Amino acid sequence: MTRADSPSRDSHSFQLTLPFSAESARVARQEMDSWLSSLTERSEVLEDCRLVVSELVGNSVRHARPLADGTMEIGWHKNGHGVDIAVTDGGAVTLPRRVEAGLSDLAGRGLAIVEALAEKWWIETSQARTTVHAVLEVC
Repeated sequence: MTRADSPSRDSHSFQLTLPFSAESARVARQEMDSWLSSLTERSEVLEDCRLVVSELVGNSVRHARPLADGTMEIGWHKNGHGVDIAVTDGGAVTLPRRVEAGLSDLAGRGLAIVEALAEKWWIETSQARTTVHAVLEVC
């Protein structure tokens, strides 16, 4: 897999443009590990952030469209005691929402997982873009 562009990073933020593909979740998890390990050594925090970025990327690919250039934007930044993780895509017919998945359902738990791990999550929309944010405490 190739990146759509080079990541932009500093000690407080990270931004990456990747192909609109489920495989981009793996790249995002690896970059999250590298960036976040400088902020915390708590393995549960690292795992929670990795899971949330994976769920947001996966939900985007399953339910939305790519940005006009065929990519998605993934980023995060340190915000007080937390990390704001954001995934931007080209939007969908409906807005992302948490659903109640049954025990035998094979899908539908993504945003429930995000909601359980994050302090808060929200959506920003425009005509051509949708961004889902999730803030997790890291300190």
